[in-house]
Amino acid sequence: MSGADAENRAPTHIVSCPTCRRSVPWKPESRYRPFCSKRCQLIDLGAWADGSHAIPGDPQWGDDGDGDPEAS
Repeated sequence: MSGADAENRAPTHIVSCPTCRRSVPWKPESRYRPFCSKRCQLIDLGAWADGSHAIPGDPQWGDDGDGDPEAS
């Protein structure tokens, strides 16, 4: 069996879209993976942009708000 045949027969992994929880096959043809669609991808991006999603921890920059980490 050639490598291409083995790839075609490999089981497809299914993941849940982080936004709507629909099943998404994890393969190159799934353009927006892990999301099911461009809409879900943009909803998630918006949540990061407005601060709804955040990685917990101390802020990287000081309280002066100038964005310069060396100023702290």
